[in-house]
Amino acid sequence: MSLADEATRLLLVAGHESDGGIGLEPLLDALPGAVVATAGRRLHDAVTRALTEGAERVAVLPMTWGRDPVMVADAAKTLRWLDAGAGRGRLALCDDFGTIDHLVAALRRAATRTAAAEPGAAMVVVARAADPFDDAELYRVAHLVRTHGAGVPVEVACVAGPGDLADVVHRTRLLGARGVVLVPAGFGLPDGVDGFAGTTSYGPLVSRAAVLEVVRRRRDAALHALEHGRTGIEAGLLADHGHGYAHSHGIDGDAGHGHPHGHGHPHEHPHGTVPAGFELAESRPSG
Repeated sequence: MSLADEATRLLLVAGHESDGGIGLEPLLDALPGAVVATAGRRLHDAVTRALTEGAERVAVLPMTWGRDPVMVADAAKTLRWLDAGAGRGRLALCDDFGTIDHLVAALRRAATRTAAAEPGAAMVVVARAADPFDDAELYRVAHLVRTHGAGVPVEVACVAGPGDLADVVHRTRLLGARGVVLVPAGFGLPDGVDGFAGTTSYGPLVSRAAVLEVVRRRRDAALHALEHGRTGIEAGLLADHGHGYAHSHGIDGDAGHGHPHGHGHPHEHPHGTVPAGFELAESRPSG
């Protein structure tokens, strides 16, 4: 099934990893009829519009590398409400674009290429600041990349204001880096970051062709599941389960056991294998 399918409307759900959708806009010329929308009212309106305009099916693809589970759950809530009135078999929630495993593998490849292209440089993984838990996840990812990478120093910049990146770049240089390479943690660097003074931009984590291939695979898999009665919505509702602070089932030994716990975590693969569909961009640091 090609990316152009008149019977299906593709909606890309944007979050902080695409800077609210800015990082996804360059894809739209290769995705006829596709729409970018943030979760919530804009997604609701986009789905409603697609159905009103006669789309037989609507495939909703959360564009996340695994760091925005709340966005996925919010999208699923919107679709659950709309699915009741749309008629079963018309709305499909795709699997997320990527996972934390994919992100770790892509950033490890970036570290290897940085080491080869710019010896002595440090890598700064850059993302738009989000909630504390999504930002903390990025620091965990960076630690895995640093530990299992190519010996390249890896720092994180969660950008909320003009001085955030400058502070990280300054600290990185004080630690002895001979150069600073900025690597996106999502779909491109946050708006206004590319070309930051004294740094080099790595480029996209994966090639445009690879992004479009993964989008196609996610959409086709969701539509196939829809033919068998599986919308993906119920699974999406659980995306943010356990996201945030660990919690307890009781206090001071009450009916619950009183033990704080999480709900598991993604399992990274430190050997750098890139799953099918994520053939990485032939990016090289460039000034």
